[in-house]
Amino acid sequence: MIEAGRLLFAKEAKFFFGAQRLNQLEPATLPEVAFAGRSNVGKSSLINAITGRKMLARASSEPGRTKQLNFFNIGDQLVFVDMPGYGYAKASKDVKKDWQGMMFSFLRGRPTLLRVLLLLDARIELKESDHQIMKLMDRAAVTFQIVLTKCDNLSATQLEKKEKEISQLLQSHTAAYPFIRFTSSQKNIGIEELRADLARLVV
Repeated sequence: MIEAGRLLFAKEAKFFFGAQRLNQLEPATLPEVAFAGRSNVGKSSLINAITGRKMLARASSEPGRTKQLNFFNIGDQLVFVDMPGYGYAKASKDVKKDWQGMMFSFLRGRPTLLRVLLLLDARIELKESDHQIMKLMDRAAVTFQIVLTKCDNLSATQLEKKEKEISQLLQSHTAAYPFIRFTSSQKNIGIEELRADLARLVV
């Protein structure tokens, strides 16, 4: 599937829609994969690495504050949905609550959504907001896969410890996909394998 992933993401990738409210969403016509994660976890960098476009996705100038869902068409075969980052320390309680409400409604009501890639920074411990989003996806009954980012900063021993920790955690989540991906957008680690995972969903 490595070659299928390469061919899929060799196709044109373009931003085509942004929505700040769910009532702005257009009817979905293609299968979708959403990207979720804490602010500054590297969602934009990973989307750019997967698609091979340096500036396709751009980080918000106000991390944790935007409520916009950004949609990217991948060769008229797949749509990436870039979800706003969560867990931003300076965001008000109202903003955080509103984020959870909007995301739950989107996840639960999107029949074309095949999977959520939940990005976690490999260098830091899981936060309460990470646990909350996993529970939210359990309740929404949406399959999520853990993708560890910035893995080039850890040793093989540290990565093995991280994998064991998260694998054990996932056993308590009904919506969790059991296979974890290790990536680095900067060093292009795990990108081919992740492309193959995504190609399996649509090819």
